Amino acid sequence: MAEGQIQGKSVIAVAKDIAEGYMVLNPLVLKRFEKEMYKALHQQLRKVQREVRSESFPTHDILGIRRRNTRLQRLYTALTVLEHAAKEKRIPLL
Repeated sequence: MAEGQIQGKSVIAVAKDIAEGYMVLNPLVLKRFEKEMYKALHQQLRKVQREVRSESFPTHDILGIRRRNTRLQRLYTALTVLEHAAKEKRIPLL
């Protein structure tokens, strides 16, 4: 696997794809990752999560609220899966 690449995409693009729902992070996908990829993806997922949270909250837009919350839920789930897999493999993420 090329350095900084996951399935032919940069780590930043993968983190955004996970947030938008185009890619799902699961233990089978993580099986091929190296230690550096765990750390890089964890950092990018946290960064995208901060970006989504920093966007202005759409107070009167029901669909906008749903979209924002769904993106945050996808990111949280991906982070949980990634942290659990890293813990099993004893990879420090911080």
